[in-house]
Amino acid sequence: MHELSIATAIIERAGELARADGAEAVSAVTVRVGELAGVVPDALDFAFEVARDGTALAGARLVVERIPAQAWCGPCAEEFAVGTPPFFWCPRCDHPSTDLRSGRELEITGIEPSPAPA
Repeated sequence: MHELSIATAIIERAGELARADGAEAVSAVTVRVGELAGVVPDALDFAFEVARDGTALAGARLVVERIPAQAWCGPCAEEFAVGTPPFFWCPRCDHPSTDLRSGRELEITGIEPSPAPA
C-alpha cells in the first residue's frame, strides 16, 4: 500500500510548512489528488489517520480534492474527460489526444494550523 508512504510524506511536509509559519500543530491538510495519480483517496485517508499519531498532525483531518482527468483535442479545440481506465480519443472528432490537462496532481494545497492554546 504505497498510500502509507504518501501519507507519511504529506505529514512530514505539512509539519515543516506549519513550523515555518510558527504553528506547533495542524488541524487540517488539503491535498489535490488527480484521477490518474495512482492514489486511492480512501486508502490515503486511512493511511493518514494511522501515520499522523505522535506528530504535529495528530488531530488533523485530511481533506482530499479529487481532480478529474481532462485531455485537450487540438484538431477540434475540445477539452474532454479521460475517465478510468483512461481513453484519450476525442468524443467529438474521434482524434487521439496527447495533451493531458489535469488528472495527475498529487499536491498539498492548504494547511490549517491548530489554534494556539489559551
